[in-house]
Amino acid sequence: MKVVGRYGDGLLEAVPVEVNRLESLGYDVLTTGELKYEATTRWTLAAHASTRAEIGMSVMIAFPRSPFVTAQMAWELQRMTGGRISIGLGSQVKGHNERRFSTGEWVAPAARMEDYVLMMRSVWKTFQTGRLSPFVGEHYQFTLCPPAFNPGPIDAPFPKIFLAAVNPAMTRVAGRVADGLLPHSFTTEKYVRDVTLPNLTLGAETADRDVSEIEIAAGGMMALAETESELEQELLKLRERVAFYGSTRTYQRVFEVHGEEELGRKLHEMSVTNRWSEMADAVSLAVVRDFAMTGTYETMPDEIERRQAFADRVSIDASIDPAKDDKLKNLISRVQKI
Repeated sequence: MKVVGRYGDGLLEAVPVEVNRLESLGYDVLTTGELKYEATTRWTLAAHASTRAEIGMSVMIAFPRSPFVTAQMAWELQRMTGGRISIGLGSQVKGHNERRFSTGEWVAPAARMEDYVLMMRSVWKTFQTGRLSPFVGEHYQFTLCPPAFNPGPIDAPFPKIFLAAVNPAMTRVAGRVADGLLPHSFTTEKYVRDVTLPNLTLGAETADRDVSEIEIAAGGMMALAETESELEQELLKLRERVAFYGSTRTYQRVFEVHGEEELGRKLHEMSVTNRWSEMADAVSLAVVRDFAMTGTYETMPDEIERRQAFADRVSIDASIDPAKDDKLKNLISRVQKI
Protein backbone atom coordinates (compact mmCIF):
# COMPACT_ATOMS: atom_id res chain seq x y z
CA MET A 1 0.00 0.00 0.00
CA LYS A 2 1.30 3.47 -0.88
CA VAL A 3 1.63 5.96 1.95
CA VAL A 4 0.62 9.57 1.36
CA GLY A 5 2.03 12.57 3.21
CA ARG A 6 0.73 16.12 3.26
CA TYR A 7 2.61 19.34 2.54
CA GLY A 8 1.67 22.98 2.11
CA ASP A 9 -0.44 23.75 5.18
CA GLY A 10 1.90 26.57 6.16
CA LEU A 11 3.73 29.33 4.35
CA LEU A 12 4.69 28.89 0.71
CA GLU A 13 8.41 29.26 1.33
CA ALA A 14 8.33 26.26 3.70
CA VAL A 15 7.21 23.84 0.99
CA PRO A 16 10.69 22.75 -0.27
CA VAL A 17 11.84 21.89 3.25
CA GLU A 18 8.60 20.00 3.93
CA VAL A 19 8.92 18.01 0.71
CA ASN A 20 12.55 17.09 1.39
CA ARG A 21 11.65 15.87 4.88
CA LEU A 22 8.66 13.83 3.71
CA GLU A 23 10.71 12.15 1.00
CA SER A 24 13.43 11.33 3.53
CA LEU A 25 10.79 9.71 5.78
CA GLY A 26 9.85 7.33 2.96
CA TYR A 27 6.48 8.64 1.78
CA ASP A 28 5.43 7.43 -1.69
CA VAL A 29 3.03 10.28 -2.51
CA LEU A 30 2.89 13.92 -1.37
CA THR A 31 -0.29 15.97 -1.67
CA THR A 32 -1.56 19.42 -0.76
CA GLY A 33 -5.09 20.67 -0.24
CA GLU A 34 -6.87 23.94 -0.91
CA LEU A 35 -8.26 25.50 2.25
CA LYS A 36 -6.56 28.72 3.37
CA TYR A 37 -4.13 28.74 0.47
CA GLU A 38 -4.30 28.30 -3.30
CA ALA A 39 -3.12 24.81 -4.26
CA THR A 40 -1.32 25.07 -7.59
CA THR A 41 1.49 27.35 -6.36
CA ARG A 42 2.35 24.78 -3.67
CA TRP A 43 1.96 21.91 -6.15
CA THR A 44 4.42 23.59 -8.54
CA LEU A 45 6.97 24.36 -5.83
CA ALA A 46 6.73 20.81 -4.46
CA ALA A 47 7.25 19.33 -7.91
CA HIS A 48 10.38 21.41 -8.34
CA ALA A 49 11.76 20.48 -4.91
CA SER A 50 10.99 16.75 -5.07
CA THR A 51 13.28 14.04 -6.36
CA ARG A 52 11.30 10.78 -6.30
CA ALA A 53 7.77 10.96 -4.82
CA GLU A 54 4.51 11.38 -6.72
CA ILE A 55 3.41 15.01 -6.31
CA GLY A 56 -0.33 15.58 -6.19
CA MET A 57 -3.19 17.60 -4.78
CA SER A 58 -5.90 16.37 -2.48
CA VAL A 59 -7.69 18.32 -3.61
CA MET A 60 -7.70 21.28 -5.96
CA ILE A 61 -11.14 22.83 -6.47
CA ALA A 62 -11.85 22.28 -10.14
CA PHE A 63 -14.60 24.60 -11.29
CA PRO A 64 -12.94 27.95 -10.54
CA ARG A 65 -10.31 26.95 -13.14
CA SER A 66 -10.61 26.20 -16.84
CA PRO A 67 -9.86 22.56 -17.69
CA PHE A 68 -7.44 23.83 -20.35
CA VAL A 69 -5.48 25.82 -17.77
CA THR A 70 -5.39 22.86 -15.36
CA ALA A 71 -4.26 20.54 -18.16
CA GLN A 72 -1.59 23.01 -19.24
CA MET A 73 -0.13 23.29 -15.73
CA ALA A 74 -0.11 19.53 -15.22
CA TRP A 75 1.54 18.94 -18.59
CA GLU A 76 4.50 21.17 -17.79
CA LEU A 77 4.98 19.67 -14.33
CA GLN A 78 4.70 16.14 -15.71
CA ARG A 79 7.50 16.93 -18.16
CA MET A 80 9.68 18.50 -15.48
CA THR A 81 9.30 15.61 -13.00
CA GLY A 82 9.59 12.83 -15.57
CA GLY A 83 6.07 11.57 -14.95
CA ARG A 84 5.52 11.97 -11.18
CA ILE A 85 2.49 14.27 -11.23
CA SER A 86 -1.08 13.50 -10.22
CA ILE A 87 -4.09 15.77 -9.97
CA GLY A 88 -6.76 15.48 -7.31
CA LEU A 89 -9.91 17.32 -8.38
CA GLY A 90 -12.84 18.18 -6.15
CA SER A 91 -16.09 19.96 -6.93
CA GLN A 92 -16.67 21.62 -3.53
CA VAL A 93 -20.29 22.38 -2.65
CA LYS A 94 -22.81 24.82 -4.08
CA GLY A 95 -22.37 27.58 -1.50
CA HIS A 96 -18.61 27.84 -1.89
CA ASN A 97 -18.78 27.71 -5.69
CA GLU A 98 -21.41 30.42 -5.96
CA ARG A 99 -20.58 32.65 -2.99
CA ARG A 100 -16.81 32.24 -2.50
CA PHE A 101 -15.35 31.25 -5.86
CA SER A 102 -18.05 32.95 -7.95
CA THR A 103 -18.06 30.16 -10.53
CA GLY A 104 -21.55 30.98 -11.81
CA GLU A 105 -24.74 29.00 -11.45
CA TRP A 106 -24.35 25.63 -9.73
CA VAL A 107 -25.46 22.96 -12.19
CA ALA A 108 -24.95 19.19 -12.40
CA PRO A 109 -21.57 18.93 -10.62
CA ALA A 110 -21.05 15.25 -11.48
CA ALA A 111 -21.76 15.72 -15.19
CA ARG A 112 -19.66 18.88 -15.21
CA MET A 113 -16.73 17.06 -13.59
CA GLU A 114 -16.95 14.27 -16.16
CA ASP A 115 -16.72 16.86 -18.95
CA TYR A 116 -13.81 18.50 -17.13
CA VAL A 117 -11.75 15.29 -17.04
CA LEU A 118 -12.55 14.32 -20.62
CA MET A 119 -11.60 17.76 -21.89
CA MET A 120 -8.28 17.66 -20.02
CA ARG A 121 -7.42 14.39 -21.73
CA SER A 122 -8.38 15.87 -25.11
CA VAL A 123 -6.01 18.77 -24.44
CA TRP A 124 -3.20 16.38 -23.54
CA LYS A 125 -3.80 14.30 -26.64
CA THR A 126 -3.59 17.48 -28.72
CA PHE A 127 -0.33 18.47 -27.03
CA GLN A 128 1.15 15.00 -27.51
CA THR A 129 0.19 14.44 -31.14
CA GLY A 130 0.24 17.98 -32.49
CA ARG A 131 -3.23 17.41 -33.95
CA LEU A 132 -6.38 18.90 -32.51
CA SER A 133 -8.38 16.34 -30.55
CA PRO A 134 -11.61 18.28 -30.09
CA PHE A 135 -14.01 17.88 -27.21
CA VAL A 136 -17.54 19.25 -27.05
CA GLY A 137 -19.51 18.53 -23.93
CA GLU A 138 -22.52 20.03 -22.23
CA HIS A 139 -20.37 22.10 -19.88
CA TYR A 140 -16.98 22.55 -21.60
CA GLN A 141 -15.63 22.64 -25.12
CA PHE A 142 -12.17 22.50 -26.67
CA THR A 143 -12.14 23.09 -30.43
CA LEU A 144 -9.21 25.46 -30.95
CA CYS A 145 -5.48 25.09 -30.30
CA PRO A 146 -3.20 26.73 -32.88
CA PRO A 147 0.47 25.60 -32.84
CA ALA A 148 1.48 28.81 -31.05
CA PHE A 149 -0.47 27.58 -27.99
CA ASN A 150 0.67 23.95 -28.07
CA PRO A 151 3.70 23.17 -25.86
CA GLY A 152 4.34 19.91 -27.70
CA PRO A 153 4.88 16.30 -26.63
CA ILE A 154 6.54 15.03 -23.47
CA ASP A 155 8.38 11.79 -22.74
CA ALA A 156 5.98 10.71 -19.99
CA PRO A 157 2.47 9.25 -19.68
CA PHE A 158 -0.52 11.50 -19.14
CA PRO A 159 -0.79 12.68 -15.51
CA LYS A 160 -3.10 10.63 -13.33
CA ILE A 161 -6.43 12.24 -12.45
CA PHE A 162 -8.03 11.43 -9.09
CA LEU A 163 -11.56 12.56 -8.26
CA ALA A 164 -12.81 13.39 -4.80
CA ALA A 165 -16.25 11.92 -4.22
CA VAL A 166 -18.75 11.55 -1.40
CA ASN A 167 -22.10 11.09 -3.09
CA PRO A 168 -22.92 8.24 -5.50
CA ALA A 169 -23.17 10.27 -8.72
CA MET A 170 -19.64 11.67 -8.45
CA THR A 171 -18.34 8.24 -7.44
CA ARG A 172 -19.81 6.75 -10.61
CA VAL A 173 -18.10 9.47 -12.63
CA ALA A 174 -14.81 8.44 -11.04
CA GLY A 175 -15.55 4.87 -12.09
CA ARG A 176 -16.13 5.99 -15.67
CA VAL A 177 -13.27 8.41 -16.26
CA ALA A 178 -10.79 8.76 -13.37
CA ASP A 179 -7.47 7.08 -12.68
CA GLY A 180 -8.15 7.16 -8.98
CA LEU A 181 -10.75 7.85 -6.30
CA LEU A 182 -10.27 10.12 -3.28
CA PRO A 183 -12.99 9.44 -0.71
CA HIS A 184 -13.58 12.47 1.48
CA SER A 185 -12.18 12.64 5.01
CA PHE A 186 -15.86 12.73 6.02
CA THR A 187 -16.40 9.06 5.30
CA THR A 188 -16.41 5.77 7.17
CA GLU A 189 -15.48 2.17 6.46
CA LYS A 190 -19.18 1.24 6.36
CA TYR A 191 -20.03 4.04 3.92
CA VAL A 192 -17.12 3.12 1.64
CA ARG A 193 -18.07 -0.55 1.57
CA ASP A 194 -21.86 -0.07 1.33
CA VAL A 195 -22.05 2.99 -0.95
CA THR A 196 -18.74 4.10 -2.42
CA LEU A 197 -17.28 0.87 -3.76
CA PRO A 198 -20.53 -0.43 -5.34
CA ASN A 199 -21.03 2.90 -7.14
CA LEU A 200 -17.41 2.99 -8.28
CA THR A 201 -17.84 -0.50 -9.73
CA LEU A 202 -21.11 0.50 -11.41
CA GLY A 203 -19.45 3.50 -13.04
CA ALA A 204 -16.54 1.40 -14.24
CA GLU A 205 -18.84 -1.24 -15.72
CA THR A 206 -20.82 1.34 -17.71
CA ALA A 207 -17.55 2.46 -19.31
CA ASP A 208 -16.35 -1.12 -19.90
CA ARG A 209 -13.54 -0.65 -17.43
CA ASP A 210 -12.15 -3.03 -14.83
CA VAL A 211 -12.56 -1.38 -11.43
CA SER A 212 -9.17 -2.77 -10.43
CA GLU A 213 -7.62 -0.22 -12.81
CA ILE A 214 -8.79 2.57 -10.50
CA GLU A 215 -6.51 3.43 -7.59
CA ILE A 216 -8.47 3.92 -4.37
CA ALA A 217 -7.36 6.10 -1.48
CA ALA A 218 -8.46 5.12 2.00
CA GLY A 219 -10.23 8.36 2.94
CA GLY A 220 -11.54 9.07 6.42
CA MET A 221 -9.67 10.58 9.35
CA MET A 222 -6.87 9.26 11.55
CA ALA A 223 -6.06 9.49 15.25
CA LEU A 224 -2.42 8.46 15.72
CA ALA A 225 -0.57 8.68 19.05
CA GLU A 226 2.35 7.11 20.85
CA THR A 227 0.24 5.53 23.58
CA GLU A 228 -3.33 4.39 24.05
CA SER A 229 -3.81 7.00 26.77
CA GLU A 230 -3.02 9.79 24.27
CA LEU A 231 -5.49 8.54 21.67
CA GLU A 232 -8.58 9.88 23.40
CA GLN A 233 -7.17 13.41 23.21
CA GLU A 234 -6.58 12.95 19.49
CA LEU A 235 -10.15 11.74 19.06
CA LEU A 236 -11.47 14.75 20.97
CA LYS A 237 -9.64 17.02 18.53
CA LEU A 238 -11.34 15.26 15.59
CA ARG A 239 -14.82 16.08 16.91
CA GLU A 240 -14.48 19.56 15.40
CA ARG A 241 -13.76 18.16 11.92
CA VAL A 242 -16.66 15.71 12.10
CA ALA A 243 -18.96 18.52 13.25
CA PHE A 244 -17.78 20.93 10.55
CA TYR A 245 -18.22 18.52 7.65
CA GLY A 246 -21.31 16.96 9.18
CA SER A 247 -23.08 20.31 9.15
CA THR A 248 -23.01 20.33 5.32
CA ARG A 249 -26.21 18.98 3.79
CA THR A 250 -24.33 17.57 0.80
CA TYR A 251 -22.62 15.06 3.11
CA GLN A 252 -25.68 13.93 5.07
CA ARG A 253 -25.80 10.57 3.28
CA VAL A 254 -22.81 9.43 5.36
CA PHE A 255 -24.70 10.07 8.60
CA GLU A 256 -27.77 8.32 7.16
CA VAL A 257 -25.83 5.09 6.61
CA HIS A 258 -25.08 5.09 10.35
CA GLY A 259 -28.59 6.08 11.45
CA GLU A 260 -27.34 9.51 12.59
CA GLU A 261 -29.69 11.68 10.49
CA GLU A 262 -30.79 13.66 13.54
CA LEU A 263 -27.19 14.56 14.37
CA GLY A 264 -26.72 15.83 10.81
CA ARG A 265 -29.83 17.99 11.03
CA LYS A 266 -28.74 19.35 14.41
CA LEU A 267 -25.26 20.26 13.18
CA HIS A 268 -26.65 21.99 10.11
CA GLU A 269 -29.03 24.05 12.21
CA MET A 270 -26.19 25.02 14.54
CA SER A 271 -24.06 26.13 11.57
CA VAL A 272 -26.75 28.36 10.04
CA THR A 273 -27.36 29.98 13.43
CA ASN A 274 -23.61 30.63 13.80
CA ARG A 275 -23.13 28.32 16.79
CA TRP A 276 -19.81 26.99 15.47
CA SER A 277 -18.09 26.91 18.86
CA GLU A 278 -20.77 24.57 20.27
CA MET A 279 -20.88 22.07 17.44
CA ALA A 280 -18.06 19.76 18.54
CA ASP A 281 -19.82 19.07 21.83
CA ALA A 282 -22.75 17.59 19.88
CA VAL A 283 -20.52 14.84 18.42
CA SER A 284 -19.88 11.82 20.62
CA LEU A 285 -16.59 9.94 20.63
CA ALA A 286 -18.47 6.88 19.38
CA VAL A 287 -19.37 8.79 16.22
CA VAL A 288 -15.79 10.03 15.83
CA ARG A 289 -14.52 6.45 16.03
CA ASP A 290 -16.68 5.55 13.02
CA PHE A 291 -14.86 8.23 11.00
CA ALA A 292 -11.32 7.77 12.32
CA MET A 293 -8.67 5.12 12.03
CA THR A 294 -7.38 4.89 15.60
CA GLY A 295 -4.08 3.45 16.77
CA THR A 296 -0.57 3.88 18.09
CA TYR A 297 2.56 3.76 15.97
CA GLU A 298 2.72 0.08 16.86
CA THR A 299 -0.92 -0.90 16.25
CA MET A 300 -1.88 1.34 13.33
CA PRO A 301 -0.63 -0.95 10.50
CA ASP A 302 -2.85 -3.78 11.74
CA GLU A 303 -5.80 -1.38 12.04
CA ILE A 304 -5.28 -0.15 8.47
CA GLU A 305 -5.07 -3.70 7.15
CA ARG A 306 -8.22 -4.69 9.05
CA ARG A 307 -10.42 -1.72 8.12
CA GLN A 308 -8.97 -0.34 4.88
CA ALA A 309 -7.75 -3.35 2.93
CA PHE A 310 -9.85 -2.09 -0.02
CA ALA A 311 -7.42 0.84 -0.47
CA ASP A 312 -4.29 1.18 -2.58
CA ARG A 313 -3.01 4.22 -0.67
CA VAL A 314 -3.50 5.70 2.77
CA SER A 315 -2.68 9.13 4.22
CA ILE A 316 -0.60 9.39 7.38
CA ASP A 317 0.23 12.90 8.55
CA ALA A 318 3.81 13.46 9.66
CA SER A 319 4.46 14.69 13.17
CA ILE A 320 6.24 18.02 13.37
CA ASP A 321 8.39 16.56 16.16
CA PRO A 322 11.67 15.20 14.68
CA ALA A 323 12.03 12.99 17.74
CA LYS A 324 9.23 10.83 16.32
CA ASP A 325 10.85 10.40 12.89
CA ASP A 326 12.21 6.91 13.53
CA LYS A 327 8.79 5.69 14.70
CA LEU A 328 7.17 7.30 11.69
CA LYS A 329 9.66 5.74 9.27
CA ASN A 330 8.96 2.32 10.77
CA LEU A 331 5.20 2.88 10.56
CA ILE A 332 5.42 3.93 6.91
CA SER A 333 7.60 0.92 6.07
CA ARG A 334 5.16 -1.50 7.71
CA VAL A 335 2.12 0.01 5.96
CA GLN A 336 3.91 -0.18 2.61
CA LYS A 337 4.11 -3.96 3.08
CA ILE A 338 0.31 -4.32 3.31
